[in-house]
Amino acid sequence: MRTKLGAVKKRKKKRILKAARGYRGGRSKLYRTAKQSVRRSRRFSWIGRRLKKRDFRRLWITRINAAARQRGMNYSRLINGLKKADVELNRKILADIAVNDPDAFDDIAAIAQGALSGKNEPVSATA
Repeated sequence: MRTKLGAVKKRKKKRILKAARGYRGGRSKLYRTAKQSVRRSRRFSWIGRRLKKRDFRRLWITRINAAARQRGMNYSRLINGLKKADVELNRKILADIAVNDPDAFDDIAAIAQGALSGKNEPVSATA
């Protein structure tokens, strides 16, 4: 006697049609069309999660560059100076400081400028 897939198939269809709720027309009603739409939407959401990381990094770099230019240097020189000064701040934090705390960013830019000009004086941790 062969095994039939009635219950399993029904669960599978239900899961796909539930995922397709809110789609227009046959995309939410017809199983085959819904399956294609759900597969496509999942692929786009997977790609979107990766693109989001790229987009945010670009935004942070743009903000850091704008703040650095206001202080007489560009993004590239700022990052290079911070690396030479052994300041380990990621771009997300740097961008947040640039937007929300301009005085602190002035200090960071001064540290980077000092490292580029060759002054290797220790940085005091006063806040």
